[in-house]
This record gives sequence, structure tokens and C-alpha cells, in this order.
Amino acid sequence: MTLDSWVQNGEARLRGGPHPERARRDAEVLLLHLLQRDRVFLITHPETKLSAEGVVRYYALIERRLGGEPIQYITGETEFYGLPLEVNRAVLIPRPETEHLVEKVLALAVNFKNPRIVDVGTGSGAIAVALAHQLPGAQITAIDVSAAALDVARGNAELNGVAGRIRFFEGDLLTPVAGEEFEIVFSNPPYVAESDRESLAVEVRYYEPALALFAGEGLDVYRRLIPDARRVLAAGGILAMEIGCGQDSAVGGLLADASYGEIEFTTDLQGILRVVSARRG
Repeated sequence: MTLDSWVQNGEARLRGGPHPERARRDAEVLLLHLLQRDRVFLITHPETKLSAEGVVRYYALIERRLGGEPIQYITGETEFYGLPLEVNRAVLIPRPETEHLVEKVLALAVNFKNPRIVDVGTGSGAIAVALAHQLPGAQITAIDVSAAALDVARGNAELNGVAGRIRFFEGDLLTPVAGEEFEIVFSNPPYVAESDRESLAVEVRYYEPALALFAGEGLDVYRRLIPDARRVLAAGGILAMEIGCGQDSAVGGLLADASYGEIEFTTDLQGILRVVSARRG
């Protein structure tokens, strides 16, 4: 059988899965992952045969995807802000909309010389690594409560050549840096309400880490992080956070109650208010 025939077989199997609209693409990605080749190879070497072992391994990958496991966890890799990242089930898969938070922090950072920046809940390290890549003069700290997530983040910093410019700490919110000062605190915190769990896609509900997704009724982490950030922000420093759909009013109110000023919201490509920033007076 040709490689395209194997892709067709994989596609047919995946059409019975949770995302039939992506069956062809997923089947291709999994075969190329198995072969450690790019798509050009699939086109230019259609006569390539799979070994018996390769066939078994390919169908094992297909079955994992059929069960709803995210393609990024199966391949162990993804991309964020144009950079390669390794991911596993210890961390959330970075979303394209989170790139708006990167853009916001980059825009804020130009107002400070060699800004001290801290990432609260770094997960895979995607945002911290992207910022370190873009801001060679910045001093970046990344914190996560999960030791397993920090292992992934450190690996991604190494992978992208910025490990020497990011400090990593394990701990809850800003506890590891109590007593320090920063010009920018940013976070993509858990913000999904527990009551919304069953409405999520199977990939998210069953495979991504609940610790990085759910926060009580959705605002629990914001309620703690907003006052915590004031204690480490320098005068005039800025807090920037990703927020969930429809949370702008509630989060804006929490910021105002904590005496932040210049509260601003940024929309994503779908027009959803996705990022909030506010200045400490």
C-alpha cells in the first residue's frame, strides 16, 4: 500500500471520531509523525512502504486520536507565536488566542527599560519563552504550582535558546517572589467554571490538566491574583491577564475594587474581550 492509502485508511477510521471534519488532516499528521517526515515527503515519495511494525504503530496512534486525545499530546509538539514547543498532559496546549496576551505584554514592555516581568501559572512556558525570544533585555520569571509543568517549561526554554534568561519557581501564584518588584505581572490563569466542565470538547475535558483549566465559578484565581499582584508591582507597574468570554465586567470590577487604574480590554480575532490590563497606582 502507498502512503496515501494508509492516510485514507486512517481518515476512514477517524471519521467515526469526535472530529470527522479533521480526519484527513489528523491522519496525515500522525503518519508524518511516525515517519518523522514533512508533508513534501508524503507527496514526493508516495511509494514508500510501512513496515509491519510501522503499521501497528500507525494504527495505535489513530486509535489514540479516535478516543479524543489531542493531536498535540500524541505527537508531543505544537507551535506558539512561531516557536516550536513540546507539550504533554502536564500542561495545557497553548491556544492561538493567547498570542493576544503576548502582543499586549510586548506593547507594554516598551514603556520600561529592561523590564522585570513575571509569568504566573506558566504551564508549558509558551508565553514566557515567546517574550524572552522577543525581549532580550527583559528579566523574566516563570512560576507554576505544578513541578511537572515546570519541567516542560524548562525544556521549552532550552529548546528555544532562552533558558539562561528565565527564572523558574514552583509555588502558588506569586508566593515564590514575595518581596521582589516587577514592572509587569501577567497570567493566563484557570478561568473555566466547574459547572461548564461537561460542555467542553472531549479533548479538553478528559485530557488537559484540570488544575490549569477550572477555577470554581470561574473567577477564583482572579480574586486572589489581583490583590497579590499589587504587592509585587512597582509603582506604575501593570497587570495583564487573559480572561474568559463574558468575564470582562466581573474582572474589571475586581480590578477597580483593588484600586487599579487605566483598565483596558483587548479583543481577539472573533471580537471577544480576551485580555485585560490595568496599572497599579
